[in-house]
Amino acid sequence: MGDLVPQGRRGDLFDPGCPTRQLLDRIGGKWVAMVITVLAEQGELRFAELERRMPGVSHKMLSSTLQQLVADGLLARRVEPVVPPRVHYQLTSLGRSLEAPLAAIREWAEAHMAEVDLARTTPGPR
Repeated sequence: MGDLVPQGRRGDLFDPGCPTRQLLDRIGGKWVAMVITVLAEQGELRFAELERRMPGVSHKMLSSTLQQLVADGLLARRVEPVVPPRVHYQLTSLGRSLEAPLAAIREWAEAHMAEVDLARTTPGPR
């Protein structure tokens, strides 16, 4: 991972080693947005419940996404010591702070999807 960007300074989005760019790469995926949205709406959920609420995600991809979000401090993971263990996830305060920006991107996509579809299906210069 690149050097840390001092607080108050902006990273260089065009530098692949920039921590800001690396974080944007990690939080920019559709599964991250879905996990954040589901947990923001539902609160703490078990792994199996998250999986049910996210059609199309594989077990492996969800597991990887959750591990990444825990490592980044966006989710808290709680394990009930039963057999088999029950694993619960919830947003941390840092994770909750990401919900509004992701909601704004979703709203933009919903508002402009027809325009994007039209541009994709209309031949010629734009």
